[in-house]
Amino acid sequence: MSTNSVLKGVFLVGLGATSYGMLATFVKLAYKENFTIAEVTTAQFVLGIIGVLIINSFQRIKNDNTAVKATKKNIFQLMLAGTSLGMTSVFYYLCVRYIDVSIAIVLLMQTVWMGVLLEMILDKKLPSLQKIVAVIIVLFGTVLATNLLKNEIELDWRGLFWGILAAASFTTTMFTANRVSLGISSAQRSLYMLLGGAVIVFIFALITQNTPFNFEIFLKWGIILALFGTIIPPMLLNAGFPHTGIGLGSIVASIELPVSVLMAYFLLSETVILSQWIGIVMIILAIVIMNINFKK
Repeated sequence: MSTNSVLKGVFLVGLGATSYGMLATFVKLAYKENFTIAEVTTAQFVLGIIGVLIINSFQRIKNDNTAVKATKKNIFQLMLAGTSLGMTSVFYYLCVRYIDVSIAIVLLMQTVWMGVLLEMILDKKLPSLQKIVAVIIVLFGTVLATNLLKNEIELDWRGLFWGILAAASFTTTMFTANRVSLGISSAQRSLYMLLGGAVIVFIFALITQNTPFNFEIFLKWGIILALFGTIIPPMLLNAGFPHTGIGLGSIVASIELPVSVLMAYFLLSETVILSQWIGIVMIILAIVIMNINFKK
């Protein structure tokens, strides 16, 4: 693989991860304008689906309808897998409602050790020493990044609860996204997973929305949330990972963590102390250790 190709992949993955990193701050700003979680998630998924539908249409025209079409089995599997995508959005946005964005993103990064645990259960074998060391570093980094030791930042238990659930759901999303219906285009896969996620989001909205739905969310924040949450990141990550490989791609994608914290610091004026930054660096270091081939 050429250096230019790898650099292109690094740029695409980095940009995609940066987009994800900005998302929670936009959600928090929407909350400040009194929009509900149901309104935020509904607008994001509805406009996201429309955007991905347009992308699919352009791809079909470009390829003269020669691309492999999804079968009924593919559609069912992807929509089922997509339910975890919907749950991740709902849980994460509930988390952001109760605690700072800079803490919420750290909780979401618990996917590092959850992924190792899930892999161990599915493959029925113990993880390597390299992965165990990475998990220990993540746990220590989390203690620092959430400031549990000094307890200078008040942590609402509801935020912690929803944050851990979001991480568990996101772990499921990552595993299914890399194993289900890989023979069809990424745009088709994104569309059907979004449709599956939308089912969860709409059910949540129907159950929790006890005031008239404020359709202003579609114009004020819906387009931004759809772009940075459901359209741009999947496209860029799917385009970049083939050039970087999983290892380098995962390392570059960890930029989502500092981007999210910096956005919260500058736009939301959240307090981020030195020990939290040390914890964040430790989590990124763990991701690097987990994805480097030391034998090479």
